[in-house]
Amino acid sequence: MRERDFLFVKRLIGLLLVFFICIFGLSSPFQSYASFPTELRLFSGQGKQLDYTMPVHAQLTVKNPNVLKVNGQSKPSFQLDLNEPISIQSNEIGQTEMQLKLFGKIPFKKVSVNIMPDLKVIPGGQTIGVKLKSDGVLVVGHHLVSASEENKISPGEKAKVKLGDLITEINQQKITKVSKVSDFVNDAGKKGKAINLTLLRNGKELNVKLKPVFDVEDHKYRLGLYIRDSAAGVGTLTFYSSDLKKYGALGHTITDMDTNTPIVVGEGEIVHSKVTSISKSKNGLPGEKRAILPSQGKILGDITKNTPFGIFGNMGEFPDHGKINKALPVAFAEEIKKGPAQILTVVDGQKVEAFDIEIKHIAEQNAPATKGMIIKVTDSRLIEKTGGIVQGMSGSPIIQDGKIVGAVTHVFVNDPTSGYGCFIEWMLKDADIMENINKNNEETAA
Repeated sequence: MRERDFLFVKRLIGLLLVFFICIFGLSSPFQSYASFPTELRLFSGQGKQLDYTMPVHAQLTVKNPNVLKVNGQSKPSFQLDLNEPISIQSNEIGQTEMQLKLFGKIPFKKVSVNIMPDLKVIPGGQTIGVKLKSDGVLVVGHHLVSASEENKISPGEKAKVKLGDLITEINQQKITKVSKVSDFVNDAGKKGKAINLTLLRNGKELNVKLKPVFDVEDHKYRLGLYIRDSAAGVGTLTFYSSDLKKYGALGHTITDMDTNTPIVVGEGEIVHSKVTSISKSKNGLPGEKRAILPSQGKILGDITKNTPFGIFGNMGEFPDHGKINKALPVAFAEEIKKGPAQILTVVDGQKVEAFDIEIKHIAEQNAPATKGMIIKVTDSRLIEKTGGIVQGMSGSPIIQDGKIVGAVTHVFVNDPTSGYGCFIEWMLKDADIMENINKNNEETAA
C-alpha cells in the first residue's frame, strides 16, 4: 500500500471513531449513565424518584437497608427493571451505599446515600438595619501631613501601609476604636518615638514601624492615614432557625465602601428597619431601597460572622412583619428546578410581600460559590415599583414548591430584572446550622 493510501485510510478510521463516539455520547444508555447520581442527599421523611429509561434489568444491593426503602421495601438486594422509575424513600437517619449491577453481574454505579435529620427554617424577607464594628481599625486612605510649609508627606504611605489593611494592635495593645489611635500617636509624637502597628493584610499578619509627624497647620501629630472602625447599611433577613436561635441575612459579604475590603467582624447588631422609598433600577444604574433605622429600634440579634454568603449570628426570636411565620423545609441544590418561584421582600414600610420570579439557570457546584442561580423578576407589581432587583433586596429568600431554595445576591447592571441567587445550603453552612445537622447525623450513625 502506498503511503498516500495509508494516510487516507488512517484519517478515515479516525473520522469513523469520532463519529461513533459522538453517536454513543448521544445514546440513551450513555446519557442515563451520566445522569445517574453518585451521591443522594435526603432529609428525613423525604423521597426521590429516579427515572433512567434503560431497557435492561439490574441488581441493586444496599449496604445498610434500614436507612432507606427502595420501591417501598427495606432489604439488602433488589431485582430492578431500569425501564421503570426507582422510588427511593428515607427510612431512618444515617448513611448507606447502593451498588447497581447490570444483568446482576456488570458493575454499573455506586451511589452513596446520606439521610439527614429534617431541617426547617422560617423564611424572612424583613428589611433590617445592619450595624457592624470591625475587629480592628481599617485603613481606607492616605493623606498628606504638613511637616513644614514646603514639605508634605504621608508617614503611613511611606511606611507602605496599604488601603484595606486592618490595624489590630498598636504597641502590642488591642485596637478596635478609631478614638484610641490618637492617644498612641500623640504620646509617641511627643516622645519622638515610632509606634509599632500590627496589621492584617489578606489574612496574613505583619508588623510595621511608623513615626508620627507633627502637622504645622493643625498642630497635631498625624500618621497620614484615613481610618474607620464601623459600617452601617440596610439588607434583608433570609431565614431564622427557631430551634438554634440563629439567623442568616444579605446573601453577600459586607465590604468597606472605599476599599472594597470584607470587614472582619469585631461586634455588631441587626435592628428593625423601615423602607421609606425606592429608587428604581434602570439599565446601567441599579436602584436602592431607602430605609431608616429607628434610634430606639429593637435589637434583633448580634453579628458573629461576615462571609461571602452574608452575615450570621444569634437571634432570640423571629422579628415582626413576616409573611410566612412557620418553618419551611429547605432544598438541596440538586432539588432546585428551572421555572417559577417567589421571593419575599419589603418595598414599602415593613410589610413583607411575595413576588413572582423565574429561575432561569442553575449552576452545578461541588463547593460553596455565590452565583448558584440566575433569576428573573416576572412580577409586574415589583417591576413597576422597583424596576426589578435593587440594592437592599439582597438576602430576600427564594421559595420554590414550598421550600426555601436560596437568596437573592446581586443584580445585573444592564438588566435589573435579572440577577444572581445563592443556594440556601451554603448560607445554612455558614450559619453553623448544617454543621449541627451533620454532627447529629454522625452521632446517630455511631
